Amino acid sequence: MLARIFVVLQYVLPQHLITALVYRVARVSHAGTKNFLITKFISLYDVCIDDVKLNVPEDFDTFNHFFVRELHSGARPIDDGEDSIVSPVDGTVSIAGNIRSDSIFQAKGINYSLDDLLATDLEQARAYIDGTFATIYLAPYNYHRIHAPLDGELVAARYIPGDLFSVNQATVARVNGLFRRNERLVMHFKTARGPAVLIFVGALNVGSISTPWTGEIRPRKHGVVDVLDLSRPSLNIKKGDLLGWFNMGSTVILLMPEGVCEWDNDMQPGESLCMGEVIGALSYPDK
Repeated sequence: MLARIFVVLQYVLPQHLITALVYRVARVSHAGTKNFLITKFISLYDVCIDDVKLNVPEDFDTFNHFFVRELHSGARPIDDGEDSIVSPVDGTVSIAGNIRSDSIFQAKGINYSLDDLLATDLEQARAYIDGTFATIYLAPYNYHRIHAPLDGELVAARYIPGDLFSVNQATVARVNGLFRRNERLVMHFKTARGPAVLIFVGALNVGSISTPWTGEIRPRKHGVVDVLDLSRPSLNIKKGDLLGWFNMGSTVILLMPEGVCEWDNDMQPGESLCMGEVIGALSYPDK
């Protein structure tokens, strides 16, 4: 009952206004306030801070600075197998499997299309028909930086404005087409095995999404799809390289073409992942 009420409230409450208020609170720099927010958040969500690079909370300028925290070098080893695909984030597997024609599974009785998710030209969407996908949820306690799951060249990035529904399990199970309704940043890659897409899905309280190429991108409910400037720095991406971060947490979706990827047997709903660990492998049917 409470889950249902929470979902209904998201339809009527001003999602973008609430998110804007959280954005401001998360950037308060007053030492007492930000230290209180950080320590209470750690206690509430049982956040592990053993691998955090800076001293907690004193070395963080704001709560958001802590939320997008860096980790010590080596805290997340990147699997170096030639054909391995690694988790781009710390998170929990929501679902991973096959794309049925152009339809992606969201939850029982709910699917959404490649065209709607990518909001791009049909040729790009067709590349993933009958391909594979993985949806990974980042809980509040997770490390919130997103890294490259495999080597490739970043060839395009598009920001798609939209809603800001929560992406927790209760909402995903009840909001039809949530991932194609919410705002998102879509990164297109060219790899040794063809194209790949990694999608940053925005959500309630995600004040912005940032990348090394674009800086901070603030949420917009309406407007055209923005083709983002990728002129700097290098677009040749190595597995494990930083791609961006959620300023408050959300979900990522990885798409691969048909016959290119085989997910690991552990990629089951509810499985916890660490960034850099193997989640699948590139497949070579002709070998």
